[in-house]
Amino acid sequence: MFDAARYLERIGAKAGSPLAELHRAHLQAVPFENLDVHLKRPIRLDEEAFYDKVVLQRRGGFCYELNGLFARLLRTLGYGVTLLSARVATQTDGSAYGPDFDHLTLLVEDASGHRWLADVGFGECFVEPIQYDERGVQTRDGRNYRLDDAGDARVLWRETASGWEAQYILSPTPHPLADFAGMCHFHQTSPESHFTKGRLCTRATPEGRVTLKEGALVVTTRDGRREEPLPDEAAWHDALARHFGITVR
Repeated sequence: MFDAARYLERIGAKAGSPLAELHRAHLQAVPFENLDVHLKRPIRLDEEAFYDKVVLQRRGGFCYELNGLFARLLRTLGYGVTLLSARVATQTDGSAYGPDFDHLTLLVEDASGHRWLADVGFGECFVEPIQYDERGVQTRDGRNYRLDDAGDARVLWRETASGWEAQYILSPTPHPLADFAGMCHFHQTSPESHFTKGRLCTRATPEGRVTLKEGALVVTTRDGRREEPLPDEAAWHDALARHFGITVR
């Protein structure tokens, strides 16, 4: 049964915390990970299953799980939340995108009527929500983002050292969680999905990010990037336990 207090304890936040603090706390506590895909454990679009995995088992997940569950928490706390379909950019210039329901992201409305794009399920992304109706540059944790109109849709851009790169294009049409079932299955089973190509576990930290990929642990801070080779499965699982508190076999 969903327990908001236990969920808040999982992410180290309080019920009265502002949306930005809830978002940041979630990203720093709950990793983006695809381990069940490689363990051949089916991921069902079910809020109770998400809660069991993320809160009770203290695991992570991918977008459908993480944003699906975060939406439940925010609604319980009094926010208005709409599930949106996003198509992830396949070209950084924004000229090509993946299919509908490729990604699940959230439109959140607070008590003052302000609307926010929230996303705790896209791996490395904005650490605090960005204003949905703002078209200028928005800086979050030293990184610049912007939302541009594209007809009825909106494109999320992130500024990098090489310029602005498209992240995804999102539709304002509301969707129930069940609408994402087809792409959730695709990302678990298709050899064309990037989730089936290798294990990944990553979360934000107060200093930057820690990422476990096949064969290496990558730690980024404001001072730079360090990659530590992991010579075997034992070392990989040790890093998973040390940095993410996860033990799976």
